Amino acid sequence: MPTGVALRDVRAQLFDAAERVLLRSGPSALTSRAVTDEAGVAKGVLHRHFADFDAFLADFVLDRVERMDSQTESLRSAAGTGTVVGNVAAAVTALFGSVAVAIVPLVIFRDELRARLRDAWPAGVPVLTEGAIMVASYLAAEQELGRLGSDAPVDGLAPTLIGAGHLLFADRTGAPPTPDAVHSMVTTVLGAHLRP
Repeated sequence: MPTGVALRDVRAQLFDAAERVLLRSGPSALTSRAVTDEAGVAKGVLHRHFADFDAFLADFVLDRVERMDSQTESLRSAAGTGTVVGNVAAAVTALFGSVAVAIVPLVIFRDELRARLRDAWPAGVPVLTEGAIMVASYLAAEQELGRLGSDAPVDGLAPTLIGAGHLLFADRTGAPPTPDAVHSMVTTVLGAHLRP
């Protein structure tokens, strides 16, 4: 890139490039060189905006977690419409159809990244924890509407759904699970707590 050319929102450009590399080639391919090459910028651009690559990755992960806010609002606003199983199955599919499934191994295998994330996100893998918060919020809304039993352990069901969903979607190289498989998993977890 020629010098003197202003980059528009370089952080977003670099984060989008990182997401493309991560989705296409996996966590092991995610290097500062791969990100800057994908973004079409000089390698020094990344280091001008971030202290080091792990600082970049921590901000990237947190940025992708923040993007889940719209998914959370959309799911919560679906309370009382459609079916509880259908709404949760769609949310799980959307979550794991995104970059979330690729972020999990990235966080697990980079000790320095996990250490940095703990400063802003003290528990769990951020995308999974945020997914559980999203589902718990929705299930609580359905509980208030009487479509989920008042005794349903929402704070236990939500991480169970996210964990089971992650297992279904974890193999990035294979075919994604069918909608029926996701629906069946959600039905199994929630079935005893659903109300007509």
